[in-house]
Formats: sequence, C-alpha cells, structure tokens
Amino acid sequence: MIRYADIRDHIEQKINEGQFVAGQKLPSVRDAAKLYDCSVSTIKRAYAELEKRHAIYVIAQSGYYVVEKRKTLSGDTTVKKLDFSSASPDPSVFPYLDFQHCMNKALDTYKHELFVCGDSRGLEELRHTLVAHLAGDQVFTSAERIIVTSGIQQALEILTKMPFPNGKSNILIEQPTYDNFIDVLEAEGHAVCGIARTAAGIDLRELEELFKLGNIKFFYTMTRHHNPLGTSHNVAARKVIAKLASKYDVYIVEDDYMPDLGEEPGCDPIYAYNDTSHVVYLKSFSKIIFPGLRLGAAVLPEKLLESFRHYKRFADTSLLSQATLEVYLKNGMYDRHKRKIITQYETRIRALREAVIRYDDAGLLGVADVQFGVYAQIKLPQTVHLERLVERLAANDIIVVPGKRFYLSDYLEREKFLRMSVALVLPEQIDQAVRKIVEEVRREVKSLV
Repeated sequence: MIRYADIRDHIEQKINEGQFVAGQKLPSVRDAAKLYDCSVSTIKRAYAELEKRHAIYVIAQSGYYVVEKRKTLSGDTTVKKLDFSSASPDPSVFPYLDFQHCMNKALDTYKHELFVCGDSRGLEELRHTLVAHLAGDQVFTSAERIIVTSGIQQALEILTKMPFPNGKSNILIEQPTYDNFIDVLEAEGHAVCGIARTAAGIDLRELEELFKLGNIKFFYTMTRHHNPLGTSHNVAARKVIAKLASKYDVYIVEDDYMPDLGEEPGCDPIYAYNDTSHVVYLKSFSKIIFPGLRLGAAVLPEKLLESFRHYKRFADTSLLSQATLEVYLKNGMYDRHKRKIITQYETRIRALREAVIRYDDAGLLGVADVQFGVYAQIKLPQTVHLERLVERLAANDIIVVPGKRFYLSDYLEREKFLRMSVALVLPEQIDQAVRKIVEEVRREVKSLV
C-alpha cells in the first residue's frame, strides 16, 4: 500500500528536478488519487506536507500550485566588501515563506478587521498572544499594559516627550549607547546626562548618586546584547538597578531589543526583579524577523499608560503586519526561527572573539567575552587615530563603525573602539578581516613611535 510520504517525496523530487515548474498547477486531489492508486485522504495528507515545506501552495476553489523558488540576492557569490557595520539581520535567514504563509492565514482569519483604523494600543489578539510570549522571558503582564509600537524607536520618542509621575526631567543614558536615541535626545534638546558603561558594566555607586541627586526621570539601559558593546548586565547588577529604581523613584526604560538571541540561563530582565512598577520594558521583533517589519511592544506601568496613550493617539502600525506576527508567534514558527539564528550568530561571535585572540599576540586590542547577540566591541589603544584606521580598513573593503558615534557630543571620557556587527559576515570572512584589522592597528601604532 502506497504511503503519503512516498507520494510527497515523489512530487518533491519532480519539483526539484524541474518536471513541475514554478506556478504549475498540480493534479487535483481526485486525479492524483487515481494516478497513485490511493485514497483521497492520502493525497490530501501528502499535499498538506508539501505545503508545510513551502513546496506548494493552495488557492481556495482552484487547486494546488508549485511555489517559485527564491533566487539568491546576487548571482555573484563573491563577497567584495565585508560589512561589519550593519545592524540588520542576515537576509539569507529571513523567514520569507513562513511569514508569507502566516500573512495568508491572517487574511483568512481576520478579514475586514485588518482594513479599518484599529486601536492605537495595537491588535487585541496580538496583545493577548504577547502576554504568553513575554512570560517566557519572565515579563509577566496583562494585555491592557501592552502597547504595540512601530519599533522601539517610536516608544523611546514618546517616553522622552511625555511627563512621568515622579515629576523629574533629566534622562540618564549609558555611555556609549544606541546612537539613534542620542540623535533624538540632542536634536530635540532634552535634558540628558551620561554614565560610563564598559565591558565590565557600570559603576553602581555612581548610579545611585545620580538617582539620588540627579533629578532623573528615567534611566535608559540595554540589559542584554548592548549596542554597541555587545555585553550584558550580570544578575547582581540587574537586581541592584531594580532596587535603586524603587528606592529613589526613578523609572527604568529597559531596551531588551534582542532577548531572543540567547543568554546564560537564569538571567532575567530588570523588569522581573522590580516589584514597584518602575520599569518600562521594550521589545523589538525586527532584529529577529525583518528590519522592515517595524513592530515592537512596550510593557508599561499602570501609572504611565494614560500618558503614553495620549502621546500615541493613532493606530500607526500595520494591522496586517500585527495579525501576521500574531499567527507567527502562536503557531511556533517564531521559536523555530529563533533557534536557527541563535546558533548562526553564536558561531560568528565566537569566531570574532577567537580571531582577535589568535592574531593579536602583542595585546594591542581588547575584546569582551561576548557569547550571544550580533555586536562586539574591539577596543583600541588610545593613541590610534580612529578615523584614519576606519578609512584604511574601508580601502581594504572592510566596513566598520567607530565608537565615537555612540557617545553624547559633549561626553569626554570615551573609550576608543570599533563596533563590530557579525550579522552579515561568515566565520571565514571574520577571520581574514580581524587579521587585517590587527595589521592596520600595528601599522598605526608603529607610525606614532
């Protein structure tokens, strides 16, 4: 008796060999049952398996068709430039077909709901799904306290503008930190001050002094996979920050933009350690799925909800994107994709760290023990002319980002470093790039002797 798996594999082989071409309609279920001399239910199961594998797709009341295979982005597989500057995820791992299936499912499920103005808080079904999703990261909340935003950037801009119940006005940020947020703060003239953060963390005693005397409205921090350092706060620091927030009535804006790229077990966000509702928790989905998705979630304390909603008056995020994300999260595709890219980026970060250790026998550079995420800091000697080094590397088709851009314009106590993103480079490319970076740093140091 023929099995559905045999039929599935036979059809898949024909697709791979080009006997069934993109867009071609497959035999109807009844015709295929006659062709393979089996039951209709066997064919339905085989077709369902092929659809799950994104080999075919179904059009209601029409039939089954062969999916067009996605072409590579370029016919030339030779990578001319090694781009360590991009914060965007690797296009080669974008879940195009999975997300397309979820979009089709969302259209079937929600229909007319997706084509109205919607709720400024976000699609209700997505917010309820996010409750369960965030609980996996020890962020326990209700759908009423979740607001869907156009990425984390929109949430940050609203938080800087709105008043806080503590009546304070200064915004405290780590130095260095997310450069786009610095641009917003300086362009709009917000009262802002900085506290040094290095690969070792921040000075918690200095933080307490600033909380106590600095009229701090909120403290913006990236708990995990810091941009640009790549490092994470240890558990002890997270607990202290949570405690200080309660003690001095300072809010924490916790930018947890990449929690799904892995971390040591037992490390919960600051949100989980604070019991006085002084933490705003922000999460993005763009770094895991597509940068163009532009969807994030803000988990807000009850006291901030009304003001945040006042500043976010309109539904400004695509309901179709929200519904698609809701399906993608609920059916388990997100978790499957997450596991895939964790392994990929972990391999690349390890390759970067090991290459620095291998080639820098003179000890000129410093690299933190970063194991997860996409960013790592390569610390340079203070005597190196940073802009000249970046130009020399660019001339060798190695694109890097200097650390200078991640500091406030008037902040003086800066470390000299390169921010390295491994999102778009392969392990073997990382090795050759790091060797060249070490050579150029040696050359720069020798020229100063």
